[in-house]
Amino acid sequence: QVQLVESGGGLVQAGGSLRLSCVASGSIFSINGMGWYQQTPGKQRELVATISSAGSTTYADSVQGRFTISRDNAKNTVYLQMNSLKPEDTAVYFCNANIRTTFWSRGDYWGPGTQVTVSS
Repeated sequence: QVQLVESGGGLVQAGGSLRLSCVASGSIFSINGMGWYQQTPGKQRELVATISSAGSTTYADSVQGRFTISRDNAKNTVYLQMNSLKPEDTAVYFCNANIRTTFWSRGDYWGPGTQVTVSS
């Protein structure tokens, strides 16, 4: 059994910053890629940023230069530093991780999400 739990969401004014965290726990052999996604009502979940096990990162064009994804492999944790926040960043943010529970078995896991609201 694997669980992902996000934290750090909240209400912030435009131009402000938030730092999201996501901790993976349970029966973990190793963690491959990790990422953050956002979803607003009536829309599909969209990729925000990803980070590989080696630390390579990718970002959506809309957050490039404002958001930074990082990870602490010793703590099974991925972070999303969000700066210069805009009202359009308002969404539920979900953590995703590709996790091996054994050498032969792996799957994609999701956290329950954390709400980020940016006021204008």
